[in-house]
Amino acid sequence: MPELRHDPIQKRWVIISTERGRRPDDFFVDNTTPSDGFCPFCEGSEGKTPPEIFAFRPQGSPRDTPGWQVRVVPNKFPALRIEGELNRHAHGIYDAMNGIGAHEVILETPQHDVHLADTPFAQLELVLRAYRDRLRDLLNDRRFKYVMIFRNYGSAAGATLAHPHSQLIATPVTPKTVALELQSAMEHYVVKERCLFCDIIRAEMEEGTRVIAASEQFVVLAPYASRFPFEIFLAPRRHRHDFAAITDEEIRSLAVIFRTTLQRIKAALKDPPYNFLIHTTPNTRSTDRTTYWQTIEHDFHWHIEILPRLTRVAGFEWGAGFYINPTAPEEAAQFLREVEL
Repeated sequence: MPELRHDPIQKRWVIISTERGRRPDDFFVDNTTPSDGFCPFCEGSEGKTPPEIFAFRPQGSPRDTPGWQVRVVPNKFPALRIEGELNRHAHGIYDAMNGIGAHEVILETPQHDVHLADTPFAQLELVLRAYRDRLRDLLNDRRFKYVMIFRNYGSAAGATLAHPHSQLIATPVTPKTVALELQSAMEHYVVKERCLFCDIIRAEMEEGTRVIAASEQFVVLAPYASRFPFEIFLAPRRHRHDFAAITDEEIRSLAVIFRTTLQRIKAALKDPPYNFLIHTTPNTRSTDRTTYWQTIEHDFHWHIEILPRLTRVAGFEWGAGFYINPTAPEEAAQFLREVEL
């Protein structure tokens, strides 16, 4: 019997279509990667990218030269541009503003063919530290309300270059998905004086059927109302609202469970394309603060979504706002827990 499940974070219903009952071998995995050729992200090609903003490299090593471990550069074709003022204005009944923001590329390694799941822990720590440090810096710009850090792996997930890289985009508005999470978190806190995410994590840990992995500091779950097969939710077990505040010690712990999770996805699903996104607090230094910020440190909880691209969103999903997931999250969690690494 199919089941409708409600997501209390995004306030949406999801159809778990158990009659379709698809397991990993039932999916067609489009694991094509962008075609190789000249790569502007490889070590030695530093002059082919915009000047670097940030890098982990040996002390005294000149900028835009080989020898780096992680390198951050502006996107050559940015979705938003950092120069200028917002100039929000009316256009008849509509609102508009200048396309102000930031769009950066995090080059995760000088090596061209290393899968993030196979990256040494020390290197993955540097990548996570780069995320944190760039987030901290961009939050100083009061024009930006939100900074989204994300990764597209594989052509089907939107990657256009094969070299391992992530991206971040800072926006002058809070994205709708995040705004819904913030609203749900605040409403839950007003009624119960507890974090919604902490309550979910506590309940999932007690039940256990959707827990994929857990360490002292982090937990990995298949969400109760998963939109997609093998969707994953990774979050701190203790209440933490801001990824920019993560410590080096927490990054070391995150690197371990994050890499193991990516290895499970790679092994179980035959190296599928995927997206991951870090959901963190908006910029509380923004010029447009509201009364919401009075509770944000208590009610929001940063987390990472990992979304394997195994199915496609079709007409019903777009029209109804429902997602149809042919794999029960309990089955997905069990399969990922038991896969041999």
